[in-house]
Amino acid sequence: MKVLISDNLSTRGVDILKKAGLEVEFRSKTSVEEIEKMIGDYDALIIRSATKVTAGLLEKAAKLKVIGRAGSGLDNVDIPAATKKGVVVMNTPGGNTVTTAEHTIGMIFACARMIPQAYASLKAGKWEKKKFEGVELFDKTLGIVGLGAIGGVVANRCTAMGMKILAFDPFISTEKAKQLGIELADLETIYKRSDFITLHTPKTKETAGLINKDTIAKMKDGVRIINCARGGIVNEADLFEALKSGKVAAAAFDVFEKEPPENHPLLTLDNFIATPHLGASTLEAQENVATAVAEQIVDYLIAGTVRNAVNVPSVPADQLPSLSPYINLAERMGLFTSQIVEGGLTQVTVEYSGDVSNLKLEPVTLAALKGLLTPMIQENVNYVNAPLIAKDRGIEVKVSRSSDTREYTSLIAIRARAGAKEVSVSGTLNSKKEPRIIQVDDFPMETVPEGDMLVLMNNDKPGVIGGIGTLMGQNGVNIARMQFGREKQGGLAMSIVSVDSPISDELMEKVRKLPNVLSAKQVRI
Repeated sequence: MKVLISDNLSTRGVDILKKAGLEVEFRSKTSVEEIEKMIGDYDALIIRSATKVTAGLLEKAAKLKVIGRAGSGLDNVDIPAATKKGVVVMNTPGGNTVTTAEHTIGMIFACARMIPQAYASLKAGKWEKKKFEGVELFDKTLGIVGLGAIGGVVANRCTAMGMKILAFDPFISTEKAKQLGIELADLETIYKRSDFITLHTPKTKETAGLINKDTIAKMKDGVRIINCARGGIVNEADLFEALKSGKVAAAAFDVFEKEPPENHPLLTLDNFIATPHLGASTLEAQENVATAVAEQIVDYLIAGTVRNAVNVPSVPADQLPSLSPYINLAERMGLFTSQIVEGGLTQVTVEYSGDVSNLKLEPVTLAALKGLLTPMIQENVNYVNAPLIAKDRGIEVKVSRSSDTREYTSLIAIRARAGAKEVSVSGTLNSKKEPRIIQVDDFPMETVPEGDMLVLMNNDKPGVIGGIGTLMGQNGVNIARMQFGREKQGGLAMSIVSVDSPISDELMEKVRKLPNVLSAKQVRI
């Protein structure tokens, strides 16, 4: 079998592939046109961030079985297209966690002591001790936005330096934060109290432009901002003005909205530090991810073992036909549950009833857990690392089985607890393959968990349904399906509205202001 490596990769990974008897074509830089001409002959493709795996490229990949990303980010891979074609997509989560965290800490030091600027001044023949007077990190408050794997390492190291740690992460439980010696805070508190703010969140619709002129105005005078996560989380034009005015004393970036940043205004400022996306660039990290991806490709091509796949769990081939519909159902239920629960999860229980309870359920439970965690983490969650991520975040996972079928042949229920609150979602298969959610908390209903969905809590009063329909129509949003459930006549009710396009933040605010609407959330599956 043949493996194409289209981006730069440590030779350690190449050696592993060759020793396993695989034929390897190694090209450190390959254009899309070249890959499209070659890809039809290869069983596996190993990439980094430079190669873009599009639906068009996949159409030409007649023999391709697996794509391996040496690293964690997969925003350069069309995962739905790969899944549709039956191509397994793998990454190597965790291989560069420590490296990226250490780079962040280096940027914090550089910001505090103006090390690059002082070095440039000295190289220019100057001796400007007064000009480069810095600040200590000891006893300063560090605000961490996103307490995932990298943010957690930064918190640990900076605590050891005597910094006070505030962290914003709506999916971390208070109990877990206490174990880490970290104070959980909302964003407003982070902005108000932090001397340094470091970002460790993916770029999503919610986090794009998270740091802007309005949020900067809420920060301490002289705050220092570090971004080694993703370009675009900070509004770069707003930061430029804040650095010029002195509101922000210094900033350090490893990432930009457009890379490389050509003639960028930020690079003209003396109080701005930047590196060319070096977060994962250490010898150790490069060897770690090269070794990991090579071993995963070998395991899959030679032994049929799936590890760190983002689009398929490890399931024996003979069991896949019976398990696959339940894996799909459980992941969709997890995605739905995660987006309606509020607060940091402390416990998740997956309950199986009826015929499904007789199957090998570990892959189904992993799918439910992956679905639950994906909206929280956004990236790097797969069927293998989901249990570890849950454990790291202090989430207890329980599984129960029952032969009791009630009115359904098979039933899966997910109970997600966040503090004292619990959300329960039950689902089954229609015609033994089509996923359905049939109850949310005490509200019976039957809905298809797919696409964009509007989930409403409302009083069971006349006019709610009409108000929603009218508002959607006035704003050009087509309704595909509407489902309703209520506890009792005249009591609380739940409405789930499936729409053909995402609902804007402005329209969501209008929905929440409709008469008798108590809450409204948008869910995307």
